[in-house]
Amino acid sequence: MSESRPSVLFVCVHNAGRSQMAAGFVRALSGGAVEVRSAGSMPAEHINPAAVEAMAEVGVDLRGEQPKVLTEDAVQASDVVITMGCGDACPYYPGKRYEDWKLDDPAGQGVEAVRPIRDEIRTRVEDLLASLGVTAVSVPSNR
Repeated sequence: MSESRPSVLFVCVHNAGRSQMAAGFVRALSGGAVEVRSAGSMPAEHINPAAVEAMAEVGVDLRGEQPKVLTEDAVQASDVVITMGCGDACPYYPGKRYEDWKLDDPAGQGVEAVRPIRDEIRTRVEDLLASLGVTAVSVPSNR
């Protein structure tokens, strides 16, 4: 069997802001070295437009993403589960690495308020990748 990539699942309530930004950063910064999923306990209909705009500013395109419902299969298939305020809705499985990232919720916020949340998520994702032994690649900026 070939060496498998580490897999990470980001979970928040609506899967429309924080978890989507984190997943976008993992996809961009890992260069495909990490399998990434995101989901919500109560997914919204659309991704937060301010989160899409804030990520586009740093060269990460979330326009094609959709909020997804959290499933037990997604948790079981992931090595690391990062929760962002999903409370008791997050299933727990022994043997998984769990982290809870306390982050402000970008819901209903403008892009100015979302930028510092985005930057905090990027820092945490870079630390997460380092802990997985993955060297972050540079993300081109579209500015």
